[in-house]
Amino acid sequence: MAATILVVDDEKDIVDLLKYNLEKEGYAVLTARNGTSALAAAAHRPDLCILDVMMPEMDGWEVCKALRRDPATANVPVIFLTARDSEMDEVLGLELGADDYLTKPVRMRTLVARVKKVLSRPLRDVPQDSPATLDVGPLRIHVSNYTVEIAGKEMDFPKKEFEVLLFLARHPDRVITRETLLNEIWGRNVYVVDRTVDVHIRKIREKLGRHTDLIETVKGVGYRFVKDAG
Repeated sequence: MAATILVVDDEKDIVDLLKYNLEKEGYAVLTARNGTSALAAAAHRPDLCILDVMMPEMDGWEVCKALRRDPATANVPVIFLTARDSEMDEVLGLELGADDYLTKPVRMRTLVARVKKVLSRPLRDVPQDSPATLDVGPLRIHVSNYTVEIAGKEMDFPKKEFEVLLFLARHPDRVITRETLLNEIWGRNVYVVDRTVDVHIRKIREKLGRHTDLIETVKGVGYRFVKDAG
């Protein structure tokens, strides 16, 4: 069955262009012209969402947040396609849980390649033999619904923060480089900077509170999850 892609942009010409080219690649395409309509269309459970940022009624940032809060759409991959081209905008988009960030104008071959890459990413689905929960130190990580109990208190984590924490917790006491985290969480063909990892680690530590020592910084290399800390 062909994957279904939701295209969201307030410019009709862009929506029509993306729809035409994605359908040529064999995808089924849903469309929306504003944030409110995007959330309504997301009820059809698309396999991926291509999302503009600057839109009426609800901007792309808010749409992405809403998708990540809803358990039914929390795992739907999001690619931002926007005219906002600053590094801070890209970091924000990725921090909100986007899987990729592209700026307009974009070559259609590039967009299609990114779509295929995101849809084929194995990390998106939890391996069949993975436990439903992972208990490590004061944390209980619920793999199926992207929540974490910290000393018995449940916390919601944005998708990318959750995946970074889960990856580190699955490899306790090992030094994980920033490059490894970028490749495993964002994918090898997604061009994001090392700073993106650092931003996510900072946000995770804020949620860990007094257990922040669970994640140790290895200067100049990356991070280590210390299971006996905290």
